[in-house]
Amino acid sequence: MPTVTAANLQPDGCAWNVPRVVIGAPHGHSGKTTISIGLVGALRQRGVNVQPFKKGPDYIDPSWLGYAAGRPCRNLDCYWMTAPQIWQVLAQGSSGADIVIIEGAMGLFDGVDLQGTGSTAQIARITQSPVILVIDTTRMTRSIAPLVLGFMHFDPEVKIGGIILNKVARARHEAMLRAVIKEYCGIPVLGAIPKNVNSFFPERHLGLVPAAEHQQVQEAVGRNIEIAAKYLDLPAIIELARTAPSLPTISAHARTAVSPMVKIGVVRDQAFTFYYPENLEALIAAGAELVYIDSMKNQMLPPIDGLYIGGGFPEVFGEAIEANFALRRSIRRAAEQGMPIYAECGGLMYLGRKILWGNREFEMCGVLPIDVVMEKRPQGHGYTLMTVERDNPFFMTGTQVKGHEFHHSKVINIGDGVDFVYRVERGFGINGQWDGILYRNTFAAYNHIHAVNNTEWAQRFVAGAAAYRKGRKAG
Repeated sequence: MPTVTAANLQPDGCAWNVPRVVIGAPHGHSGKTTISIGLVGALRQRGVNVQPFKKGPDYIDPSWLGYAAGRPCRNLDCYWMTAPQIWQVLAQGSSGADIVIIEGAMGLFDGVDLQGTGSTAQIARITQSPVILVIDTTRMTRSIAPLVLGFMHFDPEVKIGGIILNKVARARHEAMLRAVIKEYCGIPVLGAIPKNVNSFFPERHLGLVPAAEHQQVQEAVGRNIEIAAKYLDLPAIIELARTAPSLPTISAHARTAVSPMVKIGVVRDQAFTFYYPENLEALIAAGAELVYIDSMKNQMLPPIDGLYIGGGFPEVFGEAIEANFALRRSIRRAAEQGMPIYAECGGLMYLGRKILWGNREFEMCGVLPIDVVMEKRPQGHGYTLMTVERDNPFFMTGTQVKGHEFHHSKVINIGDGVDFVYRVERGFGINGQWDGILYRNTFAAYNHIHAVNNTEWAQRFVAGAAAYRKGRKAG
C-alpha cells in the first residue's frame, strides 16, 4: 500500500492539496454508495485517514460514510455554496486527512437544467478531482466502450480517471470487459465486483435507513469493507487520487470559537439524526455549548437556553416518543416560556399535536396547532428558496434563505391565526405558498438549511438564547 501523507492546510493566499477522487456513475442505483462505504472503510483499515464527502443535500448516505470513516461526512453542494465556499468546506473538513473520497449523486452529468448545474460533474470541476466511474455491467460487454468513451469526452474539464465494474457475472465476463476498456478507452479498471456479493442495506422512503437506526451497522459496513478490500485496487485508487492538483487560494482557517455563553440543547437520537456538521460547528463558534438530548430517554430538558430539533423519522419511533410524556411536556413548557426553539422537518412534526401514519396516531409535543399525516408520495422534494416575511429570532426580515426539503408528511388541521415566516419562492414547504410556523420564539419549518450560506442563523440563535437566559435570571 503506497504511503499517503496529508498536506497541511495552508493560510490564506496559498494553495491546498489533499489527494482526492469523486465516485460517480452513469445513473443512480449503480452501486456508488455501497462501493464508497466499502472503499472508505477499507482504506481506514489500512491506516489511511479518510475524509468522506457527499455531493448534494443528504443526511442518510453521509451517516454510513461517516461511520465507515470514523469521522463526520460532509456535504458539497453547488446550489447552497459558491466555489470558494466549496473549497473552504473541503479544506476545513479534510483537516488531518490523508485522502478525500467524494461520493456523487444520480448520474455524473445530471443536474437541475440542460447545462447540468449542480451535477456531480460540476463538483468534480470545482474541486478538480479525478472521477472513478462505477458501471453496472449487467448484460453488457463490448457496449461498455462507447459508454465509457462518451463520459470521457463529454466534458474535457471532467477527468474520468478509472472504472469500477459492478455486478460482473463471472471471470469470463470480467476478462472481456477489461479487454474492451483497455483496447478502446485506455483508462484503468480499478476494481471488478461480482454481482452475487453485494451487501444489503435496508431502504425507506428517503433512501437508505440511517446508520444510527440499523441494528447491524457494524456488520453491514464490515461486509462492504471486505468486498472493497478484496475486489478494488486500493493502491491504484490512491495513486489516482494523488494526481489531483492543488486548489487555488483557500481560506482553511477553522472558525474561532468564543467561550460558551449559552447552552443549546440538540435533540439527537435514532429518531432525529439529520444535522449538518457545519450547523453544529457554527453554533459552537457563535458561543454555544451543545447539550445532546434523547427524545425517547430523557425525562425532561436539562438546563438549556435554546433548543435545536433536526430532521429524521419521528414517525418510525412514534410509540417510544409518545411514551415519553414528561419530555414532551417539558418542551411545551419551554416554548410557552419563550425559549428559542428551532426545528426542521422531523422537528416540525415533533412539535405538532400528533402524527398520523396509516391507522396509527402518535401524540407529540403540542407546541404548534397542527397535525401531520404521512403520505405515500413525496410532498416536497428538492432545493428550496424562501423569503423571510416575518420577524423571528433566527432570520432577518427580507432575507432569502436557500435550503432543501424531502418529506412524505403533510401538515393538516392547521389552527386559526398561525403565523408563517417563509414565503415559498421555490419548493413546496407546508402548503406550496408558505413554510415556517412561528409561535412565540419557536420556529419550525420543512426547510433544511446549511450554515455555510446562512451565516446569520447561528449568531441570531445564540443571541436569542442569551437574551432568554438573561431574562430568566432577571426574573
